[in-house]
Amino acid sequence: MKLYLNGHNFRYATEQMLLTLFPGERPEYPASPADQGENHLVLTLSRAGGWASAHALLTYQGETYSHFSRAPDPPAHTGRLERDRVLQRILKTAFYQAGTAALSREPPWGALTGVRPVKIPTKALSQGDTPQQVDGMLWDLYRVSEARRRLALDCAQATLDVRDTLEEREVSLYVGIPFCPSRCAYCSFISAGAGKSLSLLEPYLDALVQEVRAAGAALARAGRQVRSVYFGGGTPTTLSAQQLHRLLGELEDHIDLAWCGEYTVEAGRPDTITAEKLAALKAHGCTRVSVNPQTMSDAVLRAIGRAHTAGDFLAAWDLVRQTGFQVVNMDLIAGLPADSEEGFRASLDQILALGPENITVHTLALKKGSRLMEQGGGLPAAEEVSHMLDYAWSALREASYAPYYLYRQKYMSGGFENVGWCRPGTESLYNVVMMEELHTILSLGSGGVTKLIDPRAGSLIRLSNPKFPKEYISHISDIIRQKEEIEWPTS
Repeated sequence: MKLYLNGHNFRYATEQMLLTLFPGERPEYPASPADQGENHLVLTLSRAGGWASAHALLTYQGETYSHFSRAPDPPAHTGRLERDRVLQRILKTAFYQAGTAALSREPPWGALTGVRPVKIPTKALSQGDTPQQVDGMLWDLYRVSEARRRLALDCAQATLDVRDTLEEREVSLYVGIPFCPSRCAYCSFISAGAGKSLSLLEPYLDALVQEVRAAGAALARAGRQVRSVYFGGGTPTTLSAQQLHRLLGELEDHIDLAWCGEYTVEAGRPDTITAEKLAALKAHGCTRVSVNPQTMSDAVLRAIGRAHTAGDFLAAWDLVRQTGFQVVNMDLIAGLPADSEEGFRASLDQILALGPENITVHTLALKKGSRLMEQGGGLPAAEEVSHMLDYAWSALREASYAPYYLYRQKYMSGGFENVGWCRPGTESLYNVVMMEELHTILSLGSGGVTKLIDPRAGSLIRLSNPKFPKEYISHISDIIRQKEEIEWPTS
């Protein structure tokens, strides 16, 4: 869609709303006017008489829609961040009103954009607002649907519950293993198929061990305590049992885990799970694993490029329980190619019958770089995905699971969300602190992004490792130097 911005340059805010309302459109900023009847938006900001006013003039499918929004103009002494927040809100509101008039419907999250919608109700609750007041605010300001307001409030309360358990000098540790047995059709993560990259595994581990040692020294110098450990990827169990023993042993030897109450490894792909690997995880203190079917339909598994079957998943599940893991997460994805509402319901029912402690329900996101984004087609419609999620929320609550964290992604089917559900007392602390940015996350491995967070000051500094394994290996000296030079938040 052609976008014309007058009186401002809030491109990101405008594009967020474009993606929310018209996910099939891509932003353009032409120098010449749009042709008559062509889809386009003129979004104007003006400030006069103590008011800031936004006007959206949207032409869509030959019809034109005009809407205004305004707010008291922030005074001159207002900080830039707060001022921009007000101006962006009225611009997005005007665009939203024009867009929903054109579409004759409202998206499930209303005008609320961004990947972390729980931050708004969390902030309001922490400032003393009641749940009823927050619910009203989410409707009045953002037009969030009733079901999503309930989700957001439940997750906001879970966030506050976790926050109250954190100590000032605690951090969480993320370790990335960017290898998988094969690449799923929906995946855009920085990961390499192990079959084609076996030669990189050992050099990658050699480099990662060096970073583990540097991280341990940095944590010790700063007097920081590791509250949770999370191995993600890729698929960490792509490593052999011997490689897992080596890596987890180095972590034990060089990082003080005396305060660690949660140690998670994404076993993820059933075709990477063996009794020997699970024994290695258990021997080194891992307390939680993920075993992710994504679907229980063999036809859908073939459509997304997975080499395992539902039967393989069930065998892996039995191994995990026999090894003694007491907290297990399983992922399902709504909206996969070749799936249907009935198929998704059957998958969820089978997972519920197994009784894992955590179930994460994702909505398919068409990510740049994924095979599905390139090929397209064969996907359930947004309305069908909505019915899948409605069933999931109802069935999970009935089975005594509660939502505790959620996030959204670009190009997500129907503008929905990913939600983590858990049995009481089995929340993943790492998922909450990472998604809601409650304390520092020290990240190791390729693609890792360390977040140095000072909750009191409201500051966040990101330190990124190289994305690809080869780059990571070749730049390990620079990565170690960065770990040595970290300036930790003072509070």
